[in-house]
Amino acid sequence: MAQAFRRTALDCSSRVAVRTLGDEISWTWGELRERVDDTAAGLHSLGIGRGDCVALMLTNRPEFYQCDLAAMMLGATTLSVYQTYAPDQIAYVLADSAARVVITERRFLNTVLTALADMPSVEHVVLVDDVDNVDNVGDVGQVDLDQLRELGRATSFDVEAAVAALAADTVLTLIYTSGTTGQPKGVELTHANMVAAVATITGRHPLSAGSRVISWLPTAHIAERLAHLYLPISHGLEVTCCPDPRQIGEYLPAVQPTWFFAVPRVWEKLKSGLEAALAALPEREGELARAALAASTEKVRLEQAGQPVPEQLAADVARADAAIFAGPRRRIGFGELAQAHVGAAPVAVEVLEFFHAIGVPLAEVWGMSETCGVGTFNPPERIRIGTVGLPETGMELRLADDGEILVRGEAVMRGYRNNPSQTAETVVDGWLHTGDIGTIDGDGYVRIVDRKKELIINMAGKNMSPAFIEARLKAASPLIGQACCIGDGRPYNTALIVLDADLAPVWAANQGIAGSDLATLAADERVRKQVQLGVDAANSQLSRPERIKKFYLVPGDWQPAGDELTPTMKLRRRPIEAKYRAEIEAMYSH
Repeated sequence: MAQAFRRTALDCSSRVAVRTLGDEISWTWGELRERVDDTAAGLHSLGIGRGDCVALMLTNRPEFYQCDLAAMMLGATTLSVYQTYAPDQIAYVLADSAARVVITERRFLNTVLTALADMPSVEHVVLVDDVDNVDNVGDVGQVDLDQLRELGRATSFDVEAAVAALAADTVLTLIYTSGTTGQPKGVELTHANMVAAVATITGRHPLSAGSRVISWLPTAHIAERLAHLYLPISHGLEVTCCPDPRQIGEYLPAVQPTWFFAVPRVWEKLKSGLEAALAALPEREGELARAALAASTEKVRLEQAGQPVPEQLAADVARADAAIFAGPRRRIGFGELAQAHVGAAPVAVEVLEFFHAIGVPLAEVWGMSETCGVGTFNPPERIRIGTVGLPETGMELRLADDGEILVRGEAVMRGYRNNPSQTAETVVDGWLHTGDIGTIDGDGYVRIVDRKKELIINMAGKNMSPAFIEARLKAASPLIGQACCIGDGRPYNTALIVLDADLAPVWAANQGIAGSDLATLAADERVRKQVQLGVDAANSQLSRPERIKKFYLVPGDWQPAGDELTPTMKLRRRPIEAKYRAEIEAMYSH
């Protein structure tokens, strides 16, 4: 990967590599390489070399690329720390990884220093901000990024020689998987793993220099690293940094990315916003737009079913696309979008159909930290809605007797850091046991059912996917931000529902309901009745055993890395059931 970066920096030296939205910072690939080399030499002067670990706790900013790539040039292993981590969680991953340097910014410094109280392995803290007037830094050495570059320029360190000495099995990065129970495991990914993953993706999805992406997901997540770090440095993509993921809606229309990946909740919110805009149109204009959307959805469904599309319908949809959908696509940031992907959690078919109908070719993908984020992709020319696509080139996939997906390929991790027993249990005879239950149709397309350990079996012995039910609930109402289905060993299904922190207050204000606090709104009977309509709509699309009979509207929000959600927004099901035991039992007691 280090060689890939240097080749791109040479071939695309005058192209923009990484920037901020207003171009306060805008570095070409050539300028980025100069900064990377100086920083690499600076890290070397601090004693960092091959096999050492450099931890980064940074927002999505150009300096992240400078620092991560600098460590890469040395053969060091990089580790990104979730910004939402508490000091004890930071201390755990720093200790487990044996990090020697932490690179962070002023806003996280106090949290980092608290974590370093009993952390002898960490010798230096590097601030990307100015270090002047910073309070006590404890027993670690501290420099800012400019000082580190100056240290590097004062040496005669040969970066090219360091890169040439790297081995394919050098550990490139550590991804700590945020398990729903217990401590996270450190997934060791080598240069060879990531080179294979990049080749796997680009073999089916060609990416050209200058293609635009937005860096906005947590840099500790494999999806962000693959899509917005390793693919750009391999193919010369232009990266715009969005430091606050809540601002992605502002960045999209300004950047007009050519490739965009997001989790289902982002696509659900975009859909709700577009539907609200349609509903607000003048009567005649609104009728035309809704009719066009219905016709385009019909065309999508015919194509997905492999049935012919009548010529008149195709012509009507083509006219509607130019006259009605092209404008909204550009306004939300998809005017030049060539590829759009969704992953990390189930998404309702209705969401996928909606975006296809308005001309956004949204496709589900599936992968894991343990596979460098690759696994299956929907071919752009043959997207099959409701599936995560076909196994990527170079990835073998088969089902175990119980339906668990097993994968094998060069992108599969080296193992879990300091955890040989867990590695041996997970990778058996070269096959990674993913923990996901799936199916494969006659054409090889894969469907994900749910996590193996999370399937619900009710009192009647019916097997159900809570994730599928939860996706239906969230797609049925813009007010529903999170949902957790309960029903294992129970006579019927219930749900804990959390209001959407962005959309629920807006809806309430439009209804004349005072207050925007989620706890207040959750107690309002008018809000509850609207959520009930969403639950009813979801139930109409579920089988009888899957339907939600009762729900509890949680007062407040669930935050990433909190009691209920992992940093990557996955439900912590066991802690949720323990925390809300009284509320759950009340739904079954009367």
